[in-house]
Amino acid sequence: MDPKFPPPGLKDVMHFPMIEALYGRRSRRFLLGAKIPEGPLAFTSRRDPLPLTEAEKMLVLVAVAGNTGWHFLIPYNDRYAPYLPNYAGAAGGRTFPSAAGFHTSEVFFTDDDGVYFFTTRDAPALIEKKDDELPDFETFLKIYRPGVRKLVDGRLYLPAADPHIESHNHWVANRPGSLLVMPVADVAQHTIACLCYYLQNGYCIYDDIHKAPIQGLERYQHLYDPDNPLPLSFVERYALMECTTELSIACYAGNLMLQAMGLGGWMFNGINPYSVLGASGDPAVPGLSFRYDTDDRWPLPNPTGLPGVFEGFCPPHYPDMRSAVDAFVQRKFGPGGPFHPATSGPWKDSPRVRGGAQIHSEEFKECVALQAQHILDHFGKFPGTVPTILIFTYLQVHHLDLEFYNHHFKSGAYLYTHARHMKCWH
Repeated sequence: MDPKFPPPGLKDVMHFPMIEALYGRRSRRFLLGAKIPEGPLAFTSRRDPLPLTEAEKMLVLVAVAGNTGWHFLIPYNDRYAPYLPNYAGAAGGRTFPSAAGFHTSEVFFTDDDGVYFFTTRDAPALIEKKDDELPDFETFLKIYRPGVRKLVDGRLYLPAADPHIESHNHWVANRPGSLLVMPVADVAQHTIACLCYYLQNGYCIYDDIHKAPIQGLERYQHLYDPDNPLPLSFVERYALMECTTELSIACYAGNLMLQAMGLGGWMFNGINPYSVLGASGDPAVPGLSFRYDTDDRWPLPNPTGLPGVFEGFCPPHYPDMRSAVDAFVQRKFGPGGPFHPATSGPWKDSPRVRGGAQIHSEEFKECVALQAQHILDHFGKFPGTVPTILIFTYLQVHHLDLEFYNHHFKSGAYLYTHARHMKCWH
């Protein structure tokens, strides 16, 4: 470990005011080594690109999707009291919220050295909070290093050209020295979670696209109100919006950390998600190499997952939708899940609290799987009307070239943490 570890800048991070992060947040795009060749803000950096250190990268990643201990679940729903509401998919909380605690997203990232997967979705409470103390920084890094998995060497190849990167980002996105963080959501799993949620609250779906009832669903009408079904397209759109919110807030949390650390960067969606996932149709741009399929019924290819790393809860990664539903239920109620009595927790009697949730019955799982299989059979994919895998918002992180801001801007273009960053972190 570096004898100057931890870096002095860590003190700024620990005591940085929230109000400063909120009002000081800006998209600061001009990084060391950058060039704007012409126009009113033309400028050429005199400095070489400077990659982030391990400490800098880990702080950003943990801000985006770090584990924050046990989350508190939803404590009550009078519809099925005295049981505990059993919506959540994971027992650990993260730095961003997730609808009903579903937590279906994970994080990929790339820098000059490689492409990586950073997993915290199903982590237990990695850091047990004791009063207001935090673990020492070396312990902090040691906790999270095992969650980083290198997939390939070298930066993710994304040509600085349309249609891969939008034109206003050609000069700056995914450049040498930068860190590009890419949260990805499993919309298939999230849709299963939504189907479970709605059925628990007395709703089933009907296929408003094909104007067709779901054959066999009437066998389970004692579980829902048959007079008030929800449109399939509404349920899937809702799942997509919830996933989009999850990914966006994760990037926003990371963006706030940049202010405290004095790093540049911004959150944006100006990179083609199909190029990132590997479904652009250009073999020279493999992206993350996700499995994808095409179908005459779909206007766009449909990525479903990266085998062995991040697989959507649907075929071809599962034999059928019943298997995917079973896997989701196991995630919730199996060992380490939020509703397994042996999973620790924040309560004085955690086994009693976690064991107070009603386990999904075979009949319940059959009803959910029947609806999910109908979608797969009639659309050729799951979900049917929205992408199986969602990537939408990115966070780029880099070292600012302050000369650009001093040259073109009035005072106040950056924070004191940016002014002190090189001294405090390098």
